[in-house]
Amino acid sequence: MTKVGFEDLLDAGVHFGHLRRKWNPNMAPYIFMERNGIHIIDLYKTQAKLEEAQNALKQIAKSGRKILFVATKKQAKDIVSETVSKINMPYITERWTGGMLTNFATVRKAIRKMTGIDKLTKSPAYLNLSKRERLQITRERAKLEKTLGSIADMNRIPSALFIVDINKEHIALAEAKKLNIPVFGMVDTNSDPTSVDFAIPSNDDASKSIALIVTAVAQSIAEGLNERKLSKDKKEEEHKAEVAAEDIKAKSKALEDAEAQADIDAEKTKVKVKAEGEKETARPKRTRKTVSKKK
Repeated sequence: MTKVGFEDLLDAGVHFGHLRRKWNPNMAPYIFMERNGIHIIDLYKTQAKLEEAQNALKQIAKSGRKILFVATKKQAKDIVSETVSKINMPYITERWTGGMLTNFATVRKAIRKMTGIDKLTKSPAYLNLSKRERLQITRERAKLEKTLGSIADMNRIPSALFIVDINKEHIALAEAKKLNIPVFGMVDTNSDPTSVDFAIPSNDDASKSIALIVTAVAQSIAEGLNERKLSKDKKEEEHKAEVAAEDIKAKSKALEDAEAQADIDAEKTKVKVKAEGEKETARPKRTRKTVSKKK
């Protein structure tokens, strides 16, 4: 697993918190000191919490389950979409639609509608529509793509959420808690770390800080997916070896059965020949009658 160094966290500005007057008292255990009215996060605790989150996310990915990333703030959108798309995980970087988790069935209907539009645009019937109708369909498709395009492959409720700013994404956090979905989150000094299952104390405003944490988490997920693939390939190879061994065993048994049958047939032939020989020996000899010639 890729471990993030102390210097990397320091260079990315992960330690910078908010003003003292904006702090959340529950963040006290993760605050190292105060400087010029700004709280400084203890990076050693950030390291420990990040490693804990990485291990947990790696195991979730290894089990084949999905992790939904949520980051709708401006400085996090592009970072999350570019990083998370590489590991084939769903993400939300536009406005969080209320009920996206608690009313997931409706969201799936909207995704199916988007798929239906894609099929329609490829069919000959699309060409028969008027220009205005085609334009309306295109606009609707673009709107659905913007909101739901990144979760089009999410067939079920995710097994975990990773949130960049838990204060901004409070609706997503509330829905996840209602459904007992584990939440991983970047928590700044103005956030409540007790509201998430895996809190990573860090600066959730600076793009460098966000990029470092999200990249580290994505790498752990990628490792989990790779281990899953290797395990699956190993099982397939073992299965193939078992099938080959069974095939060899079956062929060997068939050969043994054929040899045994050949021995039986040979024995039967031998017995038959012997019986015929004995029968020939027991048969009485015929004597020729001599006919006397008349002189």
